[in-house]
Amino acid sequence: MTEAERPKRHRGIYLLPNLFTTATLFGGFYAIVAAIQGRFSDACVGVFAAMIADALDGRVARLTNTQSDFGKEYDSLADMVTFGLASALVVYIFSLHSLEDYVWLGGKLGWLVAFVYTAAAALRLARFNVHVELDGEKGFFFGLPSPSAAAVTVGFVWAADDFGLAGDAVVFPAMLVTLGAALLMVSNIRYSSFKDLNLSERVPFVYILAMVCVFVLIALDPPRVAFLTFFFYALSGPVLALRRRSQKRAEDSHLDSSDN
Repeated sequence: MTEAERPKRHRGIYLLPNLFTTATLFGGFYAIVAAIQGRFSDACVGVFAAMIADALDGRVARLTNTQSDFGKEYDSLADMVTFGLASALVVYIFSLHSLEDYVWLGGKLGWLVAFVYTAAAALRLARFNVHVELDGEKGFFFGLPSPSAAAVTVGFVWAADDFGLAGDAVVFPAMLVTLGAALLMVSNIRYSSFKDLNLSERVPFVYILAMVCVFVLIALDPPRVAFLTFFFYALSGPVLALRRRSQKRAEDSHLDSSDN
């Protein structure tokens, strides 16, 4: 193969989408530092700000036609740090470390729960990368997305801290929330991806009023509104799965009765 026939290697990376990915990574790193310093509200804000940046990087890449394999891998690593490791450390430093006082539970349950969450986030991201052609393309995800799981765990910390509750006072609810989010991430439960929403279409005027109400609620009480929003989103998967299963059983029983 001559030099002229060799395929040209494009050096460099696209700056704009990777700036948002870097912002996602920065939010996670900031959350760890803030949690170590005991500033848990700031740590939670860092994770939620990272969620906004993470939601924008892919859209910016598609709008500007700057998708790349480098950007995809960088985004996955940033998500792992922010929505996996950082979120687990925030809830561990705030509350789960108190499980060390319960010697009858082994004294290690706190960091083991945090590790289970971290491992579940890694598995969720790895599965998404392998099955990206299926996950999210038809309007739903398989398993709770890692940013939403982080919003549930970190949102719990934010709401508890805003209430003035000490971490050791809510250690068992924190453990249940963390384990629940971890299990939902690695489950096969379907969650709506909202990718089928077309923001360019005309909508009724009442939709605008609803959006205004949402922004007002967020402004009035960001910690509790953020936590409850993603908590109910996490619950929506199992609830809809049970509903679909009950409908299928009803249809099967109706078919059996009609055959008889």
